[in-house]
Amino acid sequence: MGNPWASEVALVIDGQRRVLKLTLGALAELEAALQTDTLVELVQRFEAGGFSTRDVMKLIVAGLRGGGWEGRASDLLAAEIEGGPMAAAKAAALLLARAFMLPDEGANDAL
Repeated sequence: MGNPWASEVALVIDGQRRVLKLTLGALAELEAALQTDTLVELVQRFEAGGFSTRDVMKLIVAGLRGGGWEGRASDLLAAEIEGGPMAAAKAAALLLARAFMLPDEGANDAL
């Protein structure tokens, strides 16, 4: 599990535990990738369960970059994510929630 106090989420990709974090730079990159001026629409899609696999992938890539990963989005196309698409979606939602929560809200949520 990533450090919830630092807004981190852990995800195992190709057998390697990775720490994802939405830093300010990663959030700016995410906004550019989504071609939007705000992340509110993305948050609303996740809250309503109306997100796409593209949303999940872009969040995972942004989180990986915020965690120090230097790969490309295309590197993940054939990657094996432990737990499959559902684990990736859950990690993406938790990553987004942790990026905008206060430190005392839901910090003990587990993946």
